[in-house]
Amino acid sequence: MTSRQRLLGAIRGDRVDRVPVAPFGMGRVPLESSLGRALIAETDPFIDAGGAGDPFLGADVPATSTIEGDTTVTVIHTPKGDLTRRFRKTALTAAQTEFLLKTLDDVEKFLSLPYTPPAIDLMRFHQLRADVGEEGLVLLGIPNAICLPATLFSPQDLCLAWADAPDLVRRLCAVASERLLDYTQRLLDGGVDAFRIIGGEYASVQLGPQAFRKLVTPFDTELVALMHSRGAVAYYHNHGQVMEYLDLLADLGVDALDPLEAPPWGDVDLRAAMARIGDRVCLVGNLDDMEIIDRLPEADVCAIARERLEAAGSHHFILGGTASGTCGEHGARNFIAMARMVRAG
Repeated sequence: MTSRQRLLGAIRGDRVDRVPVAPFGMGRVPLESSLGRALIAETDPFIDAGGAGDPFLGADVPATSTIEGDTTVTVIHTPKGDLTRRFRKTALTAAQTEFLLKTLDDVEKFLSLPYTPPAIDLMRFHQLRADVGEEGLVLLGIPNAICLPATLFSPQDLCLAWADAPDLVRRLCAVASERLLDYTQRLLDGGVDAFRIIGGEYASVQLGPQAFRKLVTPFDTELVALMHSRGAVAYYHNHGQVMEYLDLLADLGVDALDPLEAPPWGDVDLRAAMARIGDRVCLVGNLDDMEIIDRLPEADVCAIARERLEAAGSHHFILGGTASGTCGEHGARNFIAMARMVRAG
């Protein structure tokens, strides 16, 4: 089997010749380097194509930007008043330091903006599909509906908004979902056949199960159904402690779920997770990129990988990392070593 066939087979629950060993992206290893080509050739990588545009804000938003030292200040001019965002970039890092929405009244300002569907750019996706061919599975990244309120509000203000005005937060998600479904339809029309959905952790990590049922379940279920209507893969990304959410995640209808972080970084007991939802969802990951794959000696990494394989079995499982895309050369060599171990039986 080719890597693409192996990954798709595992995702669909078909019989495969061996469990795929799948780094998520190339990390810090250049695709065209000798190690990068070896990583592609010997493992079964998921290749991240990034996104294709912002489905939420739309095109032609009236805004002005200024630079204040190391901070970019963006003011969006809405019919009901201005909204301000600050983004600071230093030599070490970059982060948003002021979010567009600070109060509940700001929601009405945002919703008063006229919306024009954005242009989509699928050049990178199709170029990667051509370059990678059968040696991996290229995924286009896409946010889910909760990403709109979760990125407009600060983390603290999102929690407060959910506590104080849950209907308003759900209204934002409903607007986001409407825009997202149209955007996704255009991506499908453009030939996208595999998606990686992000955003569920905004509910599972920050807000709790009730919020997941209200802000994620109805919208993501519809999003996944749209993808499936065209035969596309719906691969779901959800960091954090997820054992409590396994059935909610499986009920979305997704094909695959990552990263299933093991203790102490998460709470996933792989054997228990497989028993609960392994018949419905392909489980991906359960090895930490930074603390295990990119740090420990090869023998130790392969020993831990064997434990994961024994816990998961060979059906509906893909051995991978935490989908962080941060691995360096040491991590890449350990991924290759795990793939060789699996091939050797």
